[in-house]
Amino acid sequence: MSDPALALEGVEKTYGRGRAGEVRVLRGVSLALAPGEAVALVAPSGAGKSTLLHIAGLLDTPDAGVVRLGGQDMAGRGDRARTQARRDRVGFIYQFHHLLPEFTALENVALPQMAAGVGRRAAEVRAQELLDRVGVGPRAGHRPAALSGGEQQRVAFCRALANRPSVLLADEPTGNLDPETSDQVFGVLMALVRETGLAALVATHNMALAARMDRTLRLEAGEIVPA
Repeated sequence: MSDPALALEGVEKTYGRGRAGEVRVLRGVSLALAPGEAVALVAPSGAGKSTLLHIAGLLDTPDAGVVRLGGQDMAGRGDRARTQARRDRVGFIYQFHHLLPEFTALENVALPQMAAGVGRRAAEVRAQELLDRVGVGPRAGHRPAALSGGEQQRVAFCRALANRPSVLLADEPTGNLDPETSDQVFGVLMALVRETGLAALVATHNMALAARMDRTLRLEAGEIVPA
């Protein structure tokens, strides 16, 4: 049996110390995602969702517990090793697309590859392939301001997949879209997960979308509870 693509084991995180008091944000969180699995993360505001995603994506470090990518423990790794693992093995999608406004859709998807050492031509070829796959290939030469909200978010999906990550972390990826566009974009996300074998952890308040994923995790007061 293969290792989980992503596993958190007993993850703890507390902010604040001293007189100001402390806030225990995560309380022994454990979870595991298999390759090709899409898991919904449902959480009320302030439950620790963003902190969990940041720790899972190696943007933050836990006070205790273990984060594993493909079975490899990321604890104790230096900044350079963590940055490389995050760049090569984790893709991020946010509620707002955060595309670079001065670059075209094609360039936005090619740039992360070039930062990882891929030549410009090869990066542009893969970028065009990804954009074609999600239906915005004909818009590759347009800057974000000339794209619709749904098109921008699909470009953001392509950017997240550009370096062929094994884990996709999405924080309300359809939360800024109207219901019809949200449904279309979510369909693209699920198709990409199935086609590429990604493990996807998708934070959402949309219970209808959560129900379409393989399973749902609920985070309350820093703990995973039955959904």
